[in-house]
Amino acid sequence: MSRTLEQMQKQYSSPSKAMEGSAHRGPVGPGRHMRMKGKPKDIAPTINRMLSYLSRYKLRLVLVFLCMILSTVSGLFGGYMIAPVIDRILIEVNPNANVHISGMQKASDGIIKGLTSYLSLGNVSEVIKYIISAVIIAFVLYMIVVLTTYIQSRLMLSVSQGAIERLRNELFAKLQQLPIKYFDSKPTGEIMSRFTNDIDNIDVMISTALTSVFSGAITLIGTFAFMITTNWLLTLITVFFIPLFIKGGGWIANHSSKYYSGQQTALGAVNGYIEETVSGQKVVKVFNHEEVCVEEFGLLNNDMRDKQMMAQFWGGIMGPIMGNTSQISYGITVGIGGIMMCLTGFSPGALTVFANYSKQFSMPINQLAAQVSTIFSALAGAERVFAVMDENPENYNDTENTTIDKITGHVVLDNVTFGYRPDKMVLKNVSLYAKPGQKIAFVGSTGAGKTTITNLINRFYDIDSGIITVDGVDINKIDRVALRQNIAMVLQDTHLFTGTVMENIRYGRLDATDEEVVEAAKTASAHSFITRLADGYNTVIEGDGTNLSQGQRQLLNIARAALSKAPILILDEATSSVDTLTEKYIEQGMDSLMEDRTTFVIAHRLSTVRNSDAIMVLEQGEIIERGTHEELLAMKGRYYELHTGLKELD
Repeated sequence: MSRTLEQMQKQYSSPSKAMEGSAHRGPVGPGRHMRMKGKPKDIAPTINRMLSYLSRYKLRLVLVFLCMILSTVSGLFGGYMIAPVIDRILIEVNPNANVHISGMQKASDGIIKGLTSYLSLGNVSEVIKYIISAVIIAFVLYMIVVLTTYIQSRLMLSVSQGAIERLRNELFAKLQQLPIKYFDSKPTGEIMSRFTNDIDNIDVMISTALTSVFSGAITLIGTFAFMITTNWLLTLITVFFIPLFIKGGGWIANHSSKYYSGQQTALGAVNGYIEETVSGQKVVKVFNHEEVCVEEFGLLNNDMRDKQMMAQFWGGIMGPIMGNTSQISYGITVGIGGIMMCLTGFSPGALTVFANYSKQFSMPINQLAAQVSTIFSALAGAERVFAVMDENPENYNDTENTTIDKITGHVVLDNVTFGYRPDKMVLKNVSLYAKPGQKIAFVGSTGAGKTTITNLINRFYDIDSGIITVDGVDINKIDRVALRQNIAMVLQDTHLFTGTVMENIRYGRLDATDEEVVEAAKTASAHSFITRLADGYNTVIEGDGTNLSQGQRQLLNIARAALSKAPILILDEATSSVDTLTEKYIEQGMDSLMEDRTTFVIAHRLSTVRNSDAIMVLEQGEIIERGTHEELLAMKGRYYELHTGLKELD
């Protein structure tokens, strides 16, 4: 039975809940949780913080601003050249025409006549010389517009990309400082959306919207100045329509912002469903779930279509509505100007120029209104980016750092209590010790707290009460980097990076030589299969090792741990997902790996913990039994039940 649209929207578009188990793993996929909110919560602080990323480019921004002013003024002057030309032609045709010339026209006329006096065009009439002079002046002015616009665009692109590069670098660096609990409580798609949607929106705002806002404002002021010097009465008529532009543009922007938010939510749900279905194709096919998938995707896709139609409709009507309103203003202005031309001798050239200015006057307002939703989306995205950057880093509660020169691996847990949530304790008064070189195993039901203990030894989480010591030193007082340099881990979930086999093994110790890498591979029983690969140790691994078997990937992880030479080793279900034959190879590698190391082993297969120095049986966060394999069998308790199969482990 397929899910309803409401159920899927909630599952694929809502933020993740806080983790409740001992090892929460959130859903993954870049499509999920990519919602866009219509408006930011705190506009002023967010704007100030975004502008701080532009502070190092003050000189370039000043040049951009000067280019905007020069471009606007040159463009307005270039457009004004038509006024004296029209009036000169009119007077030439009808010398008795009653034409009122404004001060601006007289100044323009003087400039044109000055250039005309320098032109040597033979027997060409003065009117032709006059027109050619005006065209030359207009050409020069518009070339200035082209040049300054080019410089402005190049400078603004360098500023925006520099700021975005810095923002990305700081965000990525911040992610490396965050504790594991942050990643356990956040889906991968939600974190990825900070680097994709949110930063892309910020980039668009800085490179495009910000330029449009400043350029539009300068154009608006410049156009108004030219209009009022041409005719103040017609300027008042044009200005009368400004509240209508602002009100109408703002109303449309608010509506379109809401629908664009819904469109992005629907898009996130569709992407999340596609990601989940594609990655789970084997499960879909083995349970014949194809038709249900098609039906569910159809619901999500239809919902996205409806929301995209509304978003595109409201986003698309901005231009026509504002353009038609501008035409109404233009028509009224020209009509009244024509009457003034007949009754007062208002210059035809001035009316022509003023009509162009009145049409141009509404363009910046339309542009500013069109950028509202872009700016709001960018500010909302910036808030989410800054929310990540404001998270407490992993070492936020370290009061003193101690670096131990050489850790031997003596680990003690004394009455340790811990919970991922304050109201639910996962470990309760756990006490144990491991002497250097000992092998300590943890067995028990899923959720008993086995992995949690290893997370605490690594200081992925900090305990609520009790104490954990390494070589007699409280781990809360040991520098985290120094602590983790002395701990190697082999997890059930293997993770390989894009790169060669050699580079993946060397991840365990970046300064290792090629010979040391090969030796580590031999220790892990991985050398033989590596040499059979197409390029041996130089074989490129892609897609988290999809070109390798599960067992081969695990052997590379063991080789990575072997290379680290850490005195403390943690094996968390390292053989649970491989076949019996591969398990033997892995166990051979692990046996070599565990020599002279303090080892903590988590296993469901009890055969892998037989030779442990001590086995801890956990249930509901407490150690209920401890001892060697033989001692625990003799107790005939929970371990005996698990070993003899009287009760299932899970």
